[in-house]
Amino acid sequence: MNFDVAIIGGGLAGLVCGITLQEQGKRCVIINNGQAAIDFSSGSLDLLGHLPNGKQIIDFQQDYEDLVQQAPQHPYSIIGKEKVIEKVHQFEKLAQNLNLSLIGSFEQGNHFRVTPLGGLRPTWLSPNSVPSVKANNSFPYKKIIVLGVEGYHDFQPQLLADNLVQQTQFAHCEISTGYLNIPQLDQLRQNSREFRSVNIAQLLEHKLAFQDLVSEIKDAAKDAEAVFLPACFGLDTQEFFSTLKQATKLELFELPTLPPSLLGIRQHKQLTEYFKSLGGFMMNGNKVVKADIDNHKITCVYTQLHQEVPIKADNFVLATGSFFSKGLVAEFEKIYEPIFALDMFEQDNFNIKDRLTWTNSRFSSSQPYHSTGVIIDTHCRAQKDNQFFENLYAIGNIVGGFNGIELGCGSGVAIVTALVTAEKIGGK
Repeated sequence: MNFDVAIIGGGLAGLVCGITLQEQGKRCVIINNGQAAIDFSSGSLDLLGHLPNGKQIIDFQQDYEDLVQQAPQHPYSIIGKEKVIEKVHQFEKLAQNLNLSLIGSFEQGNHFRVTPLGGLRPTWLSPNSVPSVKANNSFPYKKIIVLGVEGYHDFQPQLLADNLVQQTQFAHCEISTGYLNIPQLDQLRQNSREFRSVNIAQLLEHKLAFQDLVSEIKDAAKDAEAVFLPACFGLDTQEFFSTLKQATKLELFELPTLPPSLLGIRQHKQLTEYFKSLGGFMMNGNKVVKADIDNHKITCVYTQLHQEVPIKADNFVLATGSFFSKGLVAEFEKIYEPIFALDMFEQDNFNIKDRLTWTNSRFSSSQPYHSTGVIIDTHCRAQKDNQFFENLYAIGNIVGGFNGIELGCGSGVAIVTALVTAEKIGGK
């Protein structure tokens, strides 16, 4: 099997890279081994929420130099300010073309999205169905009701309401709570393991008396000006939720629940379908197990399901993610990248072969292992034995030098590194 580009990993980074290359006329394959982190995400895309010293970010440009000083090996620091901003704008155009229904922009700076626990998190782009506020602006509605679903434990209305009213932007709000019964869900309630957002959405789309749901929401909302719901309505796209909002004539908002998250799943499906519509080839349920390397150049890779059939390409892109998706592996003695044995990022007192340096004794503190990953150059080429590959690139959370959880930049790094790589490959 011969391709122009073989992308290993079908999450946000892999798909954005694949889509961009397909638009450039390259023939790409994405080798995808199961679910990606995007399926468990909030649906919002973070660029940079905080600096390593804890400072909250609103304007990326204003605080970029501080990021370079505090985290010189962060992918943004390596790639450079102008290139990062260029790729951020490029993705915003792509998101508009794909109708991803996102609000926010780089020029406006970070806004704050409401979290399922009633917090406010700075972010770059959010689904337009998610409640959000800008900087110090107050939420535009005073009376809010948070509606859960009876028997559904992955969304807690009272906890959300109690925490949200403590936020300055919601201090003026009167927040009440309630529950929807939705009789069609009774069969799911009999098995709590099946009572998840995905199962609810599947059932409601196919076996729902739609007008009954509309009436129940309107009755439960009473005199509320805004209604917050768990993201359980609309599996493949936002269309079902938008139709529900139009039918109720209420200001409905949806919030991500405990994983899996419908908001992330929708984005994943939209990106995947667009990649395929461009002629991209997906190899799902498969993973790369080994590669042939000649003079620091990848010639082909082999997969678990096709161990005797080499997949050849001019360029290879590693987008396998971090520990969650097994792009990185932690054993008792060491942390490593399992396909190419790439050089791993280490800093300060963190040593990939000394597990006592991997974690902080305080659970809520920043954990050193979150910052590890493979080493890249300004073009996102991957490094092995202190030498950068000619045709192997690493993008997304497989890259080291940053803590995406602490800094709130995982999505942004995935997007920026993907687009930088696509530009480099496309220009060859």
